[in-house]
Amino acid sequence: MAKTPLYVRIERELRVRLAQAEPGELVPAESVLAEEFGVARMTIRAALNALEDDGLIERIQGRGTFVRQRPEPRAAGTLMSFQDQVRTWGRTPSSHLVEAEVRTASAAEAAALQLTAASPRVVSIVRVRCADDVPLAVEYACFPPHLSVLLDLDLESGSLHRALHERGLRPTLGSSRLTAQRAGADAERLHVPADEPLLVETRLIVDQHSAPLEYTVSRYVGDRYDLQVTFDVQPPHTGDPR
Repeated sequence: MAKTPLYVRIERELRVRLAQAEPGELVPAESVLAEEFGVARMTIRAALNALEDDGLIERIQGRGTFVRQRPEPRAAGTLMSFQDQVRTWGRTPSSHLVEAEVRTASAAEAAALQLTAASPRVVSIVRVRCADDVPLAVEYACFPPHLSVLLDLDLESGSLHRALHERGLRPTLGSSRLTAQRAGADAERLHVPADEPLLVETRLIVDQHSAPLEYTVSRYVGDRYDLQVTFDVQPPHTGDPR
């Protein structure tokens, strides 16, 4: 098995530190970090370049390198369009289209969208979602086949939810499930190692008529995206322990 490059190991250590740092905090100079880790400055520079590419730090000419403001967490019980969400962070949203087609539905997709045809089809749209050109997630979205008109839209700069509203379909209620998975085949698209853990949100959204409208699996880079969960605490069981 190939050995992890030294700069990657340093980058991962610095990620842990950045997660505990305050926005605007000064990052130690390359020379200081090189001495701490016992490596050449070019190795530190490679690690910092990766952190900058991911939007975690910001270099300001003549002033130094600073911890960048993390995005505000999204409440797990609320979903707004990706574009609107990124704009609330003061950043610029964009998407890179990977796939847009009508294809055979998987068993999970057919069940979620309540498709009953013998060989059900779905409108499949796969995009890399970015903020300031930093990839945050790969989004695998599926829609019922009668919404093939979505394939004619600008899928890189347009909003699917806005397009649905314009067609009289209002995403209203939804449910989601959160898991963790390795980046795997999405690693290159997200600019992370293949073994990077991702936050995976699988959600189903229904329209104003309670009909299934969208089934989406979004695979987020954990240190670039936050979800905030509010929950009730159940009292402990006080009955007979037997």
